[in-house]
Amino acid sequence: MTTTPDLATQPSPTAAGSGANASEAFRASSGRRGAAATSTERADRLVRRTLEAIHQVVREEEVTYPEFQAVKRWLMDVGEGGEWPLFLDVFVEHEVEKVAARTQHGSAGTIEGPYYLPGQQRLGPVATLPMRVDEQGERLVFSGQVRDLDGRPLAGAEVDFWQADADGYYSGFAPHLPDGNLRGVIVTDDEGRFTITTIKPAPYQIPTDGPTGAMIAAAGWHPWRPAHLHLMVRADGHRQVTTQLYFAGGEWLDSDVASATKDELVLHTEHTANGWTAVYDFVLEPA
Repeated sequence: MTTTPDLATQPSPTAAGSGANASEAFRASSGRRGAAATSTERADRLVRRTLEAIHQVVREEEVTYPEFQAVKRWLMDVGEGGEWPLFLDVFVEHEVEKVAARTQHGSAGTIEGPYYLPGQQRLGPVATLPMRVDEQGERLVFSGQVRDLDGRPLAGAEVDFWQADADGYYSGFAPHLPDGNLRGVIVTDDEGRFTITTIKPAPYQIPTDGPTGAMIAAAGWHPWRPAHLHLMVRADGHRQVTTQLYFAGGEWLDSDVASATKDELVLHTEHTANGWTAVYDFVLEPA
């Protein structure tokens, strides 16, 4: 563990910095997503449909040349600023996930988002996440069980877990946080159970100092995400579930900028003398 530095002396994470980190992490872990097996015919259809949708907007909204040039400049800025992972994960991924969910069984998933980092510390079934000695935030004990569709516990399943801190920042994307802070891979016991001690994360704004933030401001939207926990739950021979868990009554729960919340992913916490507790079980279908 390390000592928390004075946040007032630390630079805030920037959109460009976060974008560069997200791009690097995505490229490093792209193998786990599998190579695209799209045929020429499928690629032709998808590209044509995308362009047709853009053309339809241009015609129906009577887009002017100044507006077209503004969009062109914005697209250039997004690419040069490395913000494509941020933009696509916030504004597009939730629809791809909804399509995937049509044929999936077991626990509900949602978007991965841009802040996943592979290769984190492996921990036992009863674990405290790596954190600073004086980590701020209310204590949270999160527990559950991983089972298959028939209710059998999945021993040795992995609960790959990451979250923001009490200020809304993620390690690996904020210069003042130590690597691996509030991240870990928890391995379930013989009954598929796990218990994770951590802190309650805070809601946070997606980075707004770059072109994605400029788009949000121009459209009059807010940039907030509700507080949440990120998880990838996997076991040999089963489909991985990538999801987020939210907190009942949490701010921005009904207006998430990333449109990623689902009723079945809302945790109901209990307050105790030692902090908060929450329980959530996961069900994995065969791969």
